[in-house]
Amino acid sequence: MTYAADRLWEEAAYVAYYLHWSLDSILDLEHPVRRRVIDEVGRIHRQLAEDD
Repeated sequence: MTYAADRLWEEAAYVAYYLHWSLDSILDLEHPVRRRVIDEVGRIHRQLAEDD
C-alpha cells in the first residue's frame, strides 16, 4: 500500500511547523512513529489552548 503524497506532505508540514524538524528527519520516521508524533503534538497544542 502506498501512502498518499498529499497526506505525507500534510504530516511533514505539521511536524516541521511545530517542532522545526528538517524534512529529511521527518521523512526518515516510520509512518506509525510519525503519526504518534503528530498525535502527541496535537494533544499538547489542545492542552495549551485549554489552559489559556
